[in-house]
Amino acid sequence: MKSHKKAKLVLEDGSVYDGYSFGYSESSAGEVVFNTGMAGYPQSLTDPSYAGQILIFTYPLIGNYGVGSKKQDENLLPLNFESDKIHVKGVIVSEYCQEHNHWDSESSFEEWLIKNKIPGIHGIDTRALTIKIREKGVMLGKIIVDDKEIEFYNPNHENQVKSVSRKDVKIIGNGKYKIIAVDCGMKYNQVRCLLKHDVTLKIVPWDYDFNKEEYEGLFLSNGPGDPIQCQVTIDNIKKAMELKKPIFGICLGNQLLALAAGAKTYKLKYGHRSQNQPCVITLNTENHEKKGFITSQNHGFAVDKKTLPKEWEELFYNANDNTNEGIKHKTLPFFSVQFHPEGFCGPKDTGYLFEEFIKMIKMSKINNSY
Repeated sequence: MKSHKKAKLVLEDGSVYDGYSFGYSESSAGEVVFNTGMAGYPQSLTDPSYAGQILIFTYPLIGNYGVGSKKQDENLLPLNFESDKIHVKGVIVSEYCQEHNHWDSESSFEEWLIKNKIPGIHGIDTRALTIKIREKGVMLGKIIVDDKEIEFYNPNHENQVKSVSRKDVKIIGNGKYKIIAVDCGMKYNQVRCLLKHDVTLKIVPWDYDFNKEEYEGLFLSNGPGDPIQCQVTIDNIKKAMELKKPIFGICLGNQLLALAAGAKTYKLKYGHRSQNQPCVITLNTENHEKKGFITSQNHGFAVDKKTLPKEWEELFYNANDNTNEGIKHKTLPFFSVQFHPEGFCGPKDTGYLFEEFIKMIKMSKINNSY
């Protein structure tokens, strides 16, 4: 068993949690948030939406199945990860499992963190830490290793989307329907879910002017940080809505669509980061009346549904705290959700929304208008 040196977590309120360093042996700072998922730590750490954050895993044992191989799907996308690197600033766990065992494991969790230069701290009472954040809200923090002091860092003061978005244009697939996907921190599994249908996917950077392109559907991806930082994207979405072509947004995409429509967003007290958030659809139809879904989520900001213009309405709401989980235009083919229907580790309850998006595109081509 490898021995780990002492380290500490320091929060901006002055509280200190003593633990042990693992992973990359270097101090790091960011916004401290927690995830209540029971599995999927490789996918969480490679989710670009966590950029600038120090992630607490509330599940007590992390690392038991190691880190999977780099095998790829038919589109050359890694199957075990959501992007090409780890995006968190640090990792906090109660107990780190040093002995991993899984048929597809290629390395230990710690070896993976060291390779990506990500520090971790274990031996922390993550239950007490999570209770503090639930009561006081997310706060800035820093993992201190070898007494190397650093300043606190607030990722929301910077454009995190700019740092995680792709820098070039990429075309994947050769299908009938042409979709522009705005990469604000797009996860690989969103690409996979879209490519299950007969589409040609053109993935563009967050600030790309896609209004000069020919397309039949617009997809807005997830991403990190405060959506207000993406004013260029918001302005492009406003122009796109004038064309009345189908638009589908996920997570940050929900917030960007709302802002483009004229609504407002706000920062949540501690955010939603889990695989078991209950969301209720508001459509009062025979198939959807009072229907609830269990969803995967990762966001720290939300849409203020009270500010939605009269042409818009809420599509989903959170059954726990009544916050907005999706919006739709009352007459045009625009909709978005705050949760992740493509969640790699599940649940898959809302995966049908990708099919709904494709149906909108097909209908739009047939009718040429909505």
